[in-house]
Amino acid sequence: MEELQYIVTTFQEYLWSFPMLFLLFGTHLCFTWRLRFIQRKIPEGIKLSVAGTGNKKDSVTPYSALATALAATIGTGNIVGISTAIAIGGPGAVFWCWVTGIFGIATCYAECFLSMKYRVRQPDGSYCGGPMYVLEHRLKKKGLAVAFALFTFLASFGIGSSVQSYSIRMAIDQQISVSPHIIGIVVGVLAGLIIIGGNEQIAKVCTWLVPCMSVLYLCGCFYIIIKNHAFLPEAVQTIVGMALAPRAAAGGACGGAVILGMRTGISRGLFTNEAGLGSIPMAASTAENVDAHRQGLISMTGPFWDTVVLCAITGIAAVSSMLAHPENYRAVKPDAMCFVAFRELPFGGDMILTISLTLFAFATIIGWNVYGSCAVRYLWGEAGVKVYQVFYMFFTYLGAVMTMNLVWGISDLLNSFMAIPNLICLWLLRDEVRPVK
Repeated sequence: MEELQYIVTTFQEYLWSFPMLFLLFGTHLCFTWRLRFIQRKIPEGIKLSVAGTGNKKDSVTPYSALATALAATIGTGNIVGISTAIAIGGPGAVFWCWVTGIFGIATCYAECFLSMKYRVRQPDGSYCGGPMYVLEHRLKKKGLAVAFALFTFLASFGIGSSVQSYSIRMAIDQQISVSPHIIGIVVGVLAGLIIIGGNEQIAKVCTWLVPCMSVLYLCGCFYIIIKNHAFLPEAVQTIVGMALAPRAAAGGACGGAVILGMRTGISRGLFTNEAGLGSIPMAASTAENVDAHRQGLISMTGPFWDTVVLCAITGIAAVSSMLAHPENYRAVKPDAMCFVAFRELPFGGDMILTISLTLFAFATIIGWNVYGSCAVRYLWGEAGVKVYQVFYMFFTYLGAVMTMNLVWGISDLLNSFMAIPNLICLWLLRDEVRPVK
């Protein structure tokens, strides 16, 4: 097992050291340029996401499709992931995570636009789409399409279910001692009750769950920032300064620090907002009564809310707290740094963060089921979805009762493998994604 952990870690570090950084960030920059900085259309996308579309009752609306994608992307990576990124790559990692989110908005629009354009209608009248359908029906690359769907299917058991239920267990352990078996069973059953209702039921839950959990968490972050407002300018300066390393001339080590911060921040940016991963288009493609351009604008607000807003606020709150109370962070584990910051709240800081982590992780569980089901539907047809959902709930239980170091590594690796076919697809079809007027 240790040998496998070493192999996964080594391969993951190599993949994220240069190849994926170049491919992912290069794609973000390419579409930002081709689409004439479509990020300027974020206000329009936000307006469209809450506008009525006349969808029939019980259908998936453009907003609920966005909420499903946000439920899957806004997870523990926005909280624990950011504090871990700071611990590994320094405060500068927050800057690169933020930059990835900004430029990733253009990639998100492009991949959702293509998936909407080449989605297919199911026998029951619903829609299904994603990079695998674009790869097969437009590019005639069945092998890459199957590879993407298979990586999505496998990744869903890691990042989608087991990793998230493990995070719920760890969050609850911060407050009370509960058998992990009980936690696993409860989370699996609750998720199953929602998942069994299909995409429409998942979308309904996500439309109220995402705003509630985000507001609860952000209120805590804003309190920390306001409490440490005297250190806010220094926090921003530290984040930007350590990202760009203006003191690089003082020693060669600074160059290595910049690369580590970039690698950590960009990889964490992909993990949190999933722009370029190919997952968001699968949720976007389920929306009814909306054209490709409109849904592309709506869906691209996902990376904005997830990374540009949520991760930035998390990073600023964490760094300002560290600067204000450095003694509180000595010998603290990276994944516990967020709890140290939330203890600055006047009451119930640990409990508020535990509830936030639990809700975020649970939302990711039900959101990622949509992606996994879409992959299974493509690979084995509708008959395979129910079987997959049973296994998905079982892995949700397993995640709460097992150690997760290896699963985390494999999940991160599978994310990379998902991104590669999707990014190849985007590059080959870049001329079909036209600038927005």
